[in-house]
Amino acid sequence: MPQELPIACSLSARELPARMAQMAALGQDALVDARVDGLSARLRFAAGTGVRERVERFADDESRCCSFLRLRLEDAPDEVLLFIDAPPDAEGVLGELVAAFETHRKAA
Repeated sequence: MPQELPIACSLSARELPARMAQMAALGQDALVDARVDGLSARLRFAAGTGVRERVERFADDESRCCSFLRLRLEDAPDEVLLFIDAPPDAEGVLGELVAAFETHRKAA
């Protein structure tokens, strides 16, 4: 039986503001749409110059600090899709993560 990973982030208090800024900037620059359905989220980014690399870098970084999340990228016509799946009891974490990309929408 696979062992469940603990729902914990390994980012330090010093690293967290930089990660939040990274997500907000990527969201402002390229986020088209974000949908959360229970324990799964789909974020759509416009595939501009360097966007795929930025989304991929975020997914790699987030996979290291929040190993309980499953992140997957797909390329679509003119878009980069990021799928995030969370385990039970991590619905709040998933919602906060998606909200960090959408901060520009609230300010607009």
